[in-house]
Amino acid sequence: MLKIGVDAMGGDFAPEAAVKGAVLALGSLAPESRIVLFGDRTRIEPLLAAEGCPADRFDIVHTTEVIEMGDHPAKAFQSKSDSSITVGFGHLARGAVQGFASAGSTGAMMVGSMYAVKPIEGVIRPTISSTVPTLSGRPVVLLDVGLNVDCKPEVLEQYALIGSIYAEAVLGVARPRVALLNIGEEEAKGNAQTKAAHELMKQSGRYDFAGNIEASHLFAGDVADVVVCDGFVGNTVLKLVEGLYRINGKLGCADNRFWSSMNYENVGGTPVLGVNAPVVIGHGCSTPLAIKNMILTTEQCARADLSGRLRRAFQHEN
Repeated sequence: MLKIGVDAMGGDFAPEAAVKGAVLALGSLAPESRIVLFGDRTRIEPLLAAEGCPADRFDIVHTTEVIEMGDHPAKAFQSKSDSSITVGFGHLARGAVQGFASAGSTGAMMVGSMYAVKPIEGVIRPTISSTVPTLSGRPVVLLDVGLNVDCKPEVLEQYALIGSIYAEAVLGVARPRVALLNIGEEEAKGNAQTKAAHELMKQSGRYDFAGNIEASHLFAGDVADVVVCDGFVGNTVLKLVEGLYRINGKLGCADNRFWSSMNYENVGGTPVLGVNAPVVIGHGCSTPLAIKNMILTTEQCARADLSGRLRRAFQHEN
């Protein structure tokens, strides 16, 4: 039995959106997968009843506290020991669930990732990734998208390996092409960081390095399956995509496959890559549809043994 933990109390519209999203996810989960809801049972069970869903379709771990968005992440993770996030990470760390997802406090989720399940040995810095749509229809993995705004070349080179393994294991891309986001395609282009990273990535041999990629080719999908950048650049790109989606929606131009795939609800959540268990962080304003897709992403990561594959890759590196 594969158990996926979900923070029922996390997000702007919790627990309603989280519970409804979990119910929606039931129809898409593998038969051997089961959702574990962490949160206030007295609030969760009436919501399940209102959805016409028997409570025994889920495991429910009752918790009495919530880490709020305004709480100090590290202090709250420790002081609110019976919070849905802290208890969820406790279950994840001891293997009682095989993945954990929340649309709650991003800071608290990162605290749990770093101190409860911990980074994989050999990983300099874990990263968060996102997929961006392409005209080819095959999504591109972009990392980092905001966790580490300053990255040494060695960190970017590790992101290339991490992103390649993620694209192959979770997205099913055989021998993913990995590129470095830069201001030009030529090897000599870029700043000191990208020039040094390019040299390391070219020498690695652990993945299919496609060289530099310009932002103008990012959404084509014909150059790379994984695009590496630091968190400052990646977060800027991600917010540009979100802004373009909203603009096109207002103009009435978003009703096609390419633009609709930019909707965060269809992505669901952002995986934390480089830690010892699957962790997925959702958007604070997640709707039930976004929660559903966040859960399915977590299941995909767990089913693909993503953390195990990354551990084996970094054992090989060491």
